[in-house]
Amino acid sequence: MKVAITGRANVGKSTLFNRLAGKRLAIVDDTPGVTRDRREAPARLQDLSFTVIDTAGFEGADEETLQGRMWRQMSEAIDDADVFLFVVDARAGVTPLDEMLADNIRRHGKPVVLIANKAEGRLGDLASMEAYALGLGDPVAFSAEHGEGMSDLRDALAEAFESVPDRGEDAPEASDPNKPIHVAIVGRPNVGKSTLLNRIIGEERMLTGPEAGLTRDAIAVDFAAGAGEQRFRLVDTAGLRKRARVVEALEKASTGDTIRALKFAEAVIVVLDALQPFEKQDLSILDLVVREGRAVVIALNKWDLVEEPDQTIRAAREAATRLVPQAAGVRVVPVSALSGRGIDKLLATVAEAVGKWSTRISTGRLNRWLEGATTRHPPPAVAGRRIRIRYMTQAKSRPPTFIAFCSRPDALPAAYQRYLINSIRETFDLPGVPIRLTLRKGENPYA
Repeated sequence: MKVAITGRANVGKSTLFNRLAGKRLAIVDDTPGVTRDRREAPARLQDLSFTVIDTAGFEGADEETLQGRMWRQMSEAIDDADVFLFVVDARAGVTPLDEMLADNIRRHGKPVVLIANKAEGRLGDLASMEAYALGLGDPVAFSAEHGEGMSDLRDALAEAFESVPDRGEDAPEASDPNKPIHVAIVGRPNVGKSTLLNRIIGEERMLTGPEAGLTRDAIAVDFAAGAGEQRFRLVDTAGLRKRARVVEALEKASTGDTIRALKFAEAVIVVLDALQPFEKQDLSILDLVVREGRAVVIALNKWDLVEEPDQTIRAAREAATRLVPQAAGVRVVPVSALSGRGIDKLLATVAEAVGKWSTRISTGRLNRWLEGATTRHPPPAVAGRRIRIRYMTQAKSRPPTFIAFCSRPDALPAAYQRYLINSIRETFDLPGVPIRLTLRKGENPYA
């Protein structure tokens, strides 16, 4: 069952969504209109399991405005749902917008559960009485913030599920042993992240427009691509601005959501504006991604506006090598989110980057390389004593992490550590992959 939460702005839909999902997924704020894109999540209410969909609040605006585009997103969620949770604010009472939206919901002919939210306390039942006027059945007096009325909501939902027409037995889906690759799409505001995701999946799933900062929540969308049907879970995120400029609580919450998405991703597509690439904020975002140890691919968007493509891509790849040395060799893919150019290559490059990010190197190969690397360029002598690197092993992959046992780990210069990392990257073909190297003191066998 798919259950869509609908209602006008600021009635508590996202708070209800978080409570049903069992975790804080959607950003919640007192500002009306925080939610802009629809978000889905598995939900459980006592013995009921279903998919819950959070939607933007209805504000009755013109179709070409931002609010009108948000309403189109909400309409698609309504068309896809089996049951509606129609939320009104019990404290504010029924408004003309509530009545307009209730008429629209009623015309769909699907089961509706009417929720009078913010009805906590002794006056809750009394405050919810006005909702009867909407003609959508008995309202459930509820408090999404405090969790009051959960049993009543469960009973109302169970009754609604029973009235959903039987769609027949679906054939069981074959279990896919290949887990999807989790990919976060990040970048500064207005570089085309949401437009790029829409182009990849082939539908207007994310709200887009000329306004900067439209995306607020990190929204995940599943997608399969290529002849082998490689599965991806793409996460669109809010644009990251300079920390000094992030002052509003709502933008701080969006930024925190983006960073959480980045930490849980396997690969990150960093979207740059092809007309203004590698600005200071772009480099800060790339540094953050590399420090988190994610596989990284740079998408150079708005390629359809570039006048000298050969010269521009050459300059971009040289800049990536020079400005992002901690992930030397990071792939730069020119794309156009508007025309779809380069999308297939971008996804193939992401899959390849994740493969290299997951590389395991045997201890034997690693130590044969170490012997050659230290012979070509021996470790320096510090305070008259030469440092000896005796042994190396790979502790883990994703990202590749190595441990080197040496005589004086605290004295090995950072420049020599960079030499070892770059040599590993070159020898074992790991371009653009963050590599971590830990130094430990080897035990003295004669002690």
